[in-house]
Amino acid sequence: MLFAPDTEEALEFAVVLANTEAGASRSGTDELATVDHLRELLSHNIFTGRVDHDQAELDEVRQARGQIRAVWTLGRDEAVEAVNRMLREARALPYLTRHDGSDWHIHATDPDAPLAERIRVEAALALIDVIRMNEMSRLRVCAADDCTGIFIDLSRNGSRRFCTVRCGNRMNMVAFRARRSGP
Repeated sequence: MLFAPDTEEALEFAVVLANTEAGASRSGTDELATVDHLRELLSHNIFTGRVDHDQAELDEVRQARGQIRAVWTLGRDEAVEAVNRMLREARALPYLTRHDGSDWHIHATDPDAPLAERIRVEAALALIDVIRMNEMSRLRVCAADDCTGIFIDLSRNGSRRFCTVRCGNRMNMVAFRARRSGP
């Protein structure tokens, strides 16, 4: 295991959120365009605390999505700046908590803080572990020609290249057809 379970969970949520963006999503459209889309995202990815289910919250979560997504392409030192900025803007104060069947883990915002702030801070806390362990290379953009999806490579040998099996299969088929057609 590379990271603590709560770190992996936060990173995986960050990926799911970032991949709702048009071009990265399965549908190719913005899958976080409406309050109902946000409600659907949260129904599959549990996020405790206050949720307002309004347009202002959606706008803030979309902004957080962009901030989190940007970290995936930054170098280690630039990622430190981005993570520190997210934590500083939220005036994050880490504390240990245990709830909803989860063992002790870290939070750094009040459960009543706005959803987007909690999302940014949870992602920032997880990214701290990635940075501290010098594992920025595990934050990847899909290698498929027509995909901008991001992912966290949690494989043992760190060799994952595609955001989904679907992208990997598609690129393997393209390579196979190119080999078959020959020079």
